[in-house]
Amino acid sequence: MSSRPTLRRQMLRRKPLHTFATDADRAGGLRRTVGPFQLTMIGIGATIGTGIFFALGSAVPEAGPAVIVSFAVAAAAAALTALCYAELASAVPVSGSSYSYAYATLGEFAAWAVGWCLLLEYAVSGAAIAVSWGQYLNDFTMRLFDFRMPEAISSPAGTGGVINLPGVVLVGLCCLLLVRGAKESVLVNTVMVLVKLGILALFIVVGATGFDTGNLQPFAPLGVAGVSTAAATVFFAFIGLDAVSTAGDEVRNPRRTLPVAIIGALLVVTTLYILVAVVGVGAQPWTAFEGQEAGLSAILGDITGARWPALLLSAGAVLSIVSVTLVVLYGQSRILYTMGRDGMLPSAFRRVSPRSGTPVFTTLLTGGFVALLAAVFPLDLLADLTSMGTLAAFTVVSLGVLILRRTAPGLDRGFRAPGYPVVPILSILACGYLIYELPLDTYLLFGGWLLLALAVYLLYSRKNSRLQTAPDSTRDRSRV
Repeated sequence: MSSRPTLRRQMLRRKPLHTFATDADRAGGLRRTVGPFQLTMIGIGATIGTGIFFALGSAVPEAGPAVIVSFAVAAAAAALTALCYAELASAVPVSGSSYSYAYATLGEFAAWAVGWCLLLEYAVSGAAIAVSWGQYLNDFTMRLFDFRMPEAISSPAGTGGVINLPGVVLVGLCCLLLVRGAKESVLVNTVMVLVKLGILALFIVVGATGFDTGNLQPFAPLGVAGVSTAAATVFFAFIGLDAVSTAGDEVRNPRRTLPVAIIGALLVVTTLYILVAVVGVGAQPWTAFEGQEAGLSAILGDITGARWPALLLSAGAVLSIVSVTLVVLYGQSRILYTMGRDGMLPSAFRRVSPRSGTPVFTTLLTGGFVALLAAVFPLDLLADLTSMGTLAAFTVVSLGVLILRRTAPGLDRGFRAPGYPVVPILSILACGYLIYELPLDTYLLFGGWLLLALAVYLLYSRKNSRLQTAPDSTRDRSRV
C-alpha cells in the first residue's frame, strides 16, 4: 500500500502548534521591533478610514438619531469577533492572521482558502481606498490653493477617470516606506493616526458646543428596522482590527501584546465612533443629513460659520487614506510572507532582506498588484466580494476558538475570550447574518474565487507544502 497521503488527508492536515513559534523565530525571519502602543495604532489606522468622516450622511437617514444605537450594535458585533481574534492571536502569536489560525485548527486547504479570502480583503479594499485618494486630495487642494487635478487622472476608472495616477503614487510611496523597514513604517503610521484622532477629537469638542437635545426627537423615527439597517451600514467601519494579527512575527512579547492591541484599538475606535455619532445628530436635525456629502465638515461649518472646519476635515480624510493604505499593504505582504514560509507559495515570498528585515519582493509584488487595480479597474463590482471574503475570514477565526478550546485545552493563552462558548457562537451568527444580506451575484463571484483557489492548491500548494515534505514528526495527523 502506498504511503503517499490521499488528497483528503492533504487537505485536512494541520500545522502543529509547536512549529509556529519555531518558524517565527528562526534565523533570517522578521525583526521584532513593534511595541504595544505602535501595534494599537496599526489597528486604529486600519479601522478609522474616510468612512467615519462621511458615514453619518448615509446612516442617519436610515435610523434617525437612533444611529447612536446602530453604532453601539455594530461595535458589539465587531467586539465579538475582536475577542475571538484576541484569543487566537495570543495562542498562535505569529504573522498570517486568520490564515495561520485556520492552519492550526481547520486544516491546510481551509487555511489556503482563508488566505485567498484575505487577498480579497486586503488587496481589493486597499485598491478601492487608494483610488479615492485623488478625489479627497482634489477637495483639499481646491480648498487650500483653488487647484484640482484633471478628472482623467484623479477619478476612478469607469467614472470619468482613465488612469488613477494619485492612487498609483500613493501605493508606490507606501511600498517604499514599507521596504525601508517595519520600524519606520509603524512610526509614520503612528504619527498619522494621532493626527487623525486629533481631528476627530476636535470635531467632538467643537461640535458639542452646538448640541441641542431637541435634535434627538423623535429618537427612532424609523423604528427597530431602521436601527438594524443602519447597524449593517456602519459595521464595515469597524473592519480592520484583524490587521493587528498580521504583525505577529514583528511584535515584542506577542502573546501579550497582540490581544492588548486588538482590544485597545477596538475600545478607542468604538468610543470615537459613538461620540462622533452623538455630537453629529445632536448638532443638527436628523433630516438634514440626507444628501449631505460634506459629512462632518458641513456640521462644523454650520456651527462655527467658518471655512476652516471643511479644510481640517478634508486634511483628515487625506491622512486617513494614507494610513489605511500603508497598513493594508503591510498586512497583505505579511500574510503572503507567512504563506510562502509554509511552502504554499513560491520561496521568493518568504525572503527577507538582511538589511531592512522586510520581505521586499512580497511587498513590491503586493504594491504592484494593488497599484494596477487602483489605476485601471472599476472596483464597484468587487466591493461586496471584499465584504464576503472578510466575513468568511471572521467566521473562521470564531470557529477556530471553538475548535482549539477542545483540541488543545491546555495551550498557553495570553487571553481567553470571555463567555465561552457564547461569544464565538454569537460572532459566527453575526457574520452569517451579514453574509446572508449580500446579493446573489456576490455568492457566484465568491464561488468562482474559491474554485480558482482550489485549482492553485491542487496544482502547486499541496505538493510544495512544508507538511508534504517535512519529516513525520512535524505533521499533525489528528482528526479535524
